[in-house]
Amino acid sequence: MDLTLIVVLVIALALFFDFTNGFHDTANAMATPIATGALRPKIAVALAAVLNLIGAFLSTEVAKTISGGLIREGENGVFITPELIFAGLIGAITWNMVTWLLGLPSSSSHALFGGLIGAALVGFGIQAIDGGVVMSKIILPALLAPLTAGLVAFAATKLAYAITRRYDGRPDGRDGFRHAQIFSSSLVALAHGTNDAQKTMGVITLTLISVGAQPVGSGPEFWVVVTCAVAIALGTYMGGWRIIKTLGTGLTDVKPAQGFASETATAATILASSHLGFALSTTQVASGSVIGSGLGRRGSKVRWRTAGRIGIGWILTLPAAGGVGALAAVVATMGVVGVLIDAVAAAVVIGGIFLWSRRDEVSHRNVLSEVADSGLAVKIKRSPEPKRKVAP
Repeated sequence: MDLTLIVVLVIALALFFDFTNGFHDTANAMATPIATGALRPKIAVALAAVLNLIGAFLSTEVAKTISGGLIREGENGVFITPELIFAGLIGAITWNMVTWLLGLPSSSSHALFGGLIGAALVGFGIQAIDGGVVMSKIILPALLAPLTAGLVAFAATKLAYAITRRYDGRPDGRDGFRHAQIFSSSLVALAHGTNDAQKTMGVITLTLISVGAQPVGSGPEFWVVVTCAVAIALGTYMGGWRIIKTLGTGLTDVKPAQGFASETATAATILASSHLGFALSTTQVASGSVIGSGLGRRGSKVRWRTAGRIGIGWILTLPAAGGVGALAAVVATMGVVGVLIDAVAAAVVIGGIFLWSRRDEVSHRNVLSEVADSGLAVKIKRSPEPKRKVAP
């Protein structure tokens, strides 16, 4: 009975993590089209929610990476228990909420990995973690994916502005790119569903495998796919407006051609990684693309101080979530009582963060005071007229 209760609590908490993943990562797809005026804020998040829902059904490769690769299998099953998975989820959710409060587009994926790794280390030690999978499927993609997406976005932005040079020095009239952003941002939202929703599917599947309800190495059941798809879609519809504001205007002033280039680069990177089973961070990919597009437009400025804050958040995500997950795991090993103590403590912390956020609320009404299509497409410095020589 106790084990059944813990499994139910783990599944419920995993779905709540999926919900926070949705609103935390909405900005990945919809920050730039909102910033350029291609889509209204509420329409953008509704579209992203529907496409996240659809995308969750398209692949399960990433889910298998988590359920059958990250945590090693021991002689008596998987080297993790439902109690430890519960603790890992607390670490992930806590970090998600902290970075959301700060408006930092950090990685929900790495928060989840960090929480699970921290909890597994407390329960079974270093032998529980498959270092090869962590390096090949998590660490290396985290380093290479944003760099790759940034380079692709840089090249695509250069090409877009080379094709449309006739608009340079005029009010930004690249309406074709603004309309194309609807398609490219939709593709990012679809790609996000194929990658991020699967991470929660993998966690629930890992839980069921750890108690013997599913065979080792099996993929997610259909009901798991459905519930995770719905949870991330609902979270996406909530908006995550603080992070949308950071990605939409905090890194650089996004113009329509830039937005299209960055979204296309983001979608291509995520879809390729989902196909290969790489559990990368869609947030890091989207941020890299926005920076690349900012560098690609003449006259555009990247706000490196903001980029630095985001980078620090990326570096801290794995250890911070892992630390909270490990602390929660120490309590969770007490059994049902420990899990309930963790649940109450987490509820207090999350509730406090939410109440703190109300002091400086960001919503669809004030997420962007003005869209970035105002002003000139590219500012052209004009040569001063030659001074006439005055006769002696």
